Amino acid sequence: MNRAQRRLRRPPRERFSTRTLAFDAGGETCRGTLYLPGGGDDPPAVVMGPGLGAERGFGYPAIAERFADAGYAAFLFDYRGFGESDGTSQLVDPARQRADYAAAVERLSEVDAVGSGRVLWGASMSGGHVLALAADRRDVDAVIAVTPVLDARAVVAARGGRYVARAGVAGVRDLLGHRLGRGQTVPIVGETDTLAAITEPGAKRAYLDLVGRESTWRNRTPARSLLRLAGYRPGERLAEIRAPTLLLGGTDDQIVPAATVADAAETLRRGTLVTTPADHFSVFGTDFEPAVGHQLAFLRDVLAP
Repeated sequence: MNRAQRRLRRPPRERFSTRTLAFDAGGETCRGTLYLPGGGDDPPAVVMGPGLGAERGFGYPAIAERFADAGYAAFLFDYRGFGESDGTSQLVDPARQRADYAAAVERLSEVDAVGSGRVLWGASMSGGHVLALAADRRDVDAVIAVTPVLDARAVVAARGGRYVARAGVAGVRDLLGHRLGRGQTVPIVGETDTLAAITEPGAKRAYLDLVGRESTWRNRTPARSLLRLAGYRPGERLAEIRAPTLLLGGTDDQIVPAATVADAAETLRRGTLVTTPADHFSVFGTDFEPAVGHQLAFLRDVLAP
C-alpha cells in the first residue's frame, strides 16, 4: 500500500489470484506479477509496465486488480534495473524498456492460463512505450495509454533553456564518466528548480505518495537518462497503430496537457479520447475510480465477443 491509495476500494482477494512470472530480456531477467480472474477460461491479457523511473508496486497493482476482477488477466512487470528485475541502475532508457515490454508479451504466449487476446497498457512514460510498440506489432488487440508522454522533447523544452543546458551537461558528463566508475545521478522527481527527470509543480509529492512503504527504490537515476528522454517522441508513430486505442488525458495535467492528448487522438485510426478532471498522478489516487471506469468500459467495448 501507499499513501495515495489508502482510501481506494480494492476487490476482495478471493476474486483473483496471482503468480510470479520471470522472462528474459536482452540476457537479463525481468520479473512481474500475473493477476488472474477467478473463473472464466482463456481471458485476454493486459500487459502493464510502470511509468518514468517507477517500480511496478507504485499504484499499478490497484489497476491490475480491477482488471482481474472484471475478467481480464493482467501482467505487471518491472523493467531491467528496477524493482525485482535484474540490475539496480534505475536507468531510464525508452528503447530498452520497449524491448522489455515486447519480451513480456512473448512470455505470456507460454502461459496456459491466459488466452490469445493482448492489450498493451501504459501510463505517463509507459503510455508512450505502448503506443510505439503497438505501431510495430499486428498481434495487439487494444491499447490503453493514460496521461501518455507523447513528446518528451517538448516536455523538457518547456522547462526552459537553463534546464536544457544543465541537463545536457550532466547527461554527457555521466555518459563519459560511468564507464570509468564516475557516473553522475540526478533525482527522478524533484522540485521545479532542480535538475530532475520530473520537475513540474506538485509532481514530487504526488509521485512520492505512490511509493510503497516497503520499497527499496531510490529517487535517483543516471544523468544520461535525461539524454534518452530528450529525444523520445513516440507520438510521431500514432498513425501506424491499427488496434483500437484509448487515450486518457487530464484537464489539470501539467506534464502532458489535455490538448496535446486530444490532438494525438485525431491522428489515430481507431482512437477513443477521454478527458477527465485529473492531473498526471491523481488517476492513481483521488481520481482513480473515474479513470479506471473509463478503461474498463473501453475494454468491454473492444473485447466483447
